[in-house]
Amino acid sequence: MTHDFKKAFISGVERVAAWSDILDEINVFPVADGDTGRNLIISMTPLRQLNKDTENVINRLLLSARGNSGNIAARFFSGFLQADSFADLPAAAESGRDRAWQAVHKPVAGTMLTIFDELAEFLKKDKTDDKNKYVSQVTTHLEKATLSTNMILPKLKQAGVVDSGALGMYIFLESFFNSLIGRQENLIPITKKFKGFLQVSSSFQEETEAGYCVDTVVRFDNTKRGNISSLSEYGESVVVIEHNDYIKVHLHTDNMVEARKKIESIGDVVNWTDDNMDRQIKKFKRKSKHKAIHIMTDAAGSLTREDSDNLGFTLLDSYVIAGDKSMPETHFPSSELYKSMRDGVKVSTSQASVFERHQYYQRLLAQYQKVLYICVGSFYTGNYDVVRGWKKKNDPDNRLTVIDTGVAAGRLGIIVIATARYAMKSDDSDSVIRYAKRAVDISDEYMFLDRLKYLAAGGRLSKTSAVFGDMFKVKPIVRPTSEGVKKVGTARNREGQLKFALEKIEKTLNPDSSPLIMLQYTDNLSWVEKSVKEEILKLLPLCEIILQPLSLTTSVHTGPGTWVLSFLPEH
Repeated sequence: MTHDFKKAFISGVERVAAWSDILDEINVFPVADGDTGRNLIISMTPLRQLNKDTENVINRLLLSARGNSGNIAARFFSGFLQADSFADLPAAAESGRDRAWQAVHKPVAGTMLTIFDELAEFLKKDKTDDKNKYVSQVTTHLEKATLSTNMILPKLKQAGVVDSGALGMYIFLESFFNSLIGRQENLIPITKKFKGFLQVSSSFQEETEAGYCVDTVVRFDNTKRGNISSLSEYGESVVVIEHNDYIKVHLHTDNMVEARKKIESIGDVVNWTDDNMDRQIKKFKRKSKHKAIHIMTDAAGSLTREDSDNLGFTLLDSYVIAGDKSMPETHFPSSELYKSMRDGVKVSTSQASVFERHQYYQRLLAQYQKVLYICVGSFYTGNYDVVRGWKKKNDPDNRLTVIDTGVAAGRLGIIVIATARYAMKSDDSDSVIRYAKRAVDISDEYMFLDRLKYLAAGGRLSKTSAVFGDMFKVKPIVRPTSEGVKKVGTARNREGQLKFALEKIEKTLNPDSSPLIMLQYTDNLSWVEKSVKEEILKLLPLCEIILQPLSLTTSVHTGPGTWVLSFLPEH
């Protein structure tokens, strides 16, 4: 594939990631479970790795695909990836469209399938040598097709929104085509193009639906092909994708045991995930209560998607790469990462592209009157410089406030959680900003590492030092600062680490105070919860302790076995 087309595919995925929260907010069809954005991010991330051969990418799409939207999109891309030039686009779009329709047991117009239809038909009929004009025409056509979904599906009309999957594909394709002519940086915000169709009507009633949303990959036994057609008896929203020796199955079922038995009758289950739909529907929320200022931050702060949902802030992901798998850190399974690290698989991290970050900033200023970016320390990433550069060109009214916290991991997370809680009670944006800055000044953190070899693998320590350190069972204790990570001690074992932590707490915090404490774990949750938490509560009975998984971008450099103590006095 040519460089221009690789870049265009990646550009599309990055733009979907930046606007995915809106896709979740309007996701009411087929059920109001608010997960289309999440599913598309997880499903489409393999498109970021087009340096590998196309067949490998298609296999990764098959394995990664989640939900209705993700599975249908993955099938479309298995055909659309054939495009390597403008001349290839009509045939590739038609191939992707046909595969997507064929994969769905009961295809429905008014979804992303309609976008694929309109794309294929337009590219087949309309041709021009003027590529700029051509791109403008195709994106305008797809914009109208996306708006039409509100009229096609009664549920969308009742909710007052366009289909979230269709909008996701529009977002991808608009960025894809504009990237091919070098103007993706000048895209108009989605909030302007689809104004009036991006907020669920207050009169819309979410339906409850018992059961599970299942995604599974099966190694196919060709002698049992007849069993595939009967899958529709065990669920709704059935999507079946055959590829080489594998079958990907997606369905909604209220009898997961029987559905699994039927799926296992086709072949060996290679991968299985399921979501409780009733729980997701109950969590589905329309636009959250208005706040004086909206907060965004980096997922490097040991913050989860559940935190962002509950407290109403926006997370900006970095990417974790383990072997040939790359995924946003808040969607990468932590157990899989730690197993890979222990098995010696090469792991690393990368920042979101400048384009993706710019799209996040554009989206947030389009959605909110004022935004506060509590940014990971500039010593650790380039995020602060990138946002400052964008703000200078695109924020003449100074609606975006940026704080360089100088920190990462749990110290960043505890600052954000405390500030987000404060913001939910305050109608003064300036007081929220002052609160955040104060939290930066008074918070602190200590990191307790189990092994040195992971720091060496990331270039943060010489391999010789790591070998000797691990040989003599030296467990370093470090304190991240705005000037970098400072070593503050060592311990021989967990008990020594805990003793160090308790001594710091006794020296720093008043026993009658009520600080906010965040304990972060890697693959050692049980010990952190039962040993560390209980001992801290003996010293500080009035404190609030939050248990959080350590940011995976941090974990890549510190390794499994790490745990972290972060605290904010008298929050």
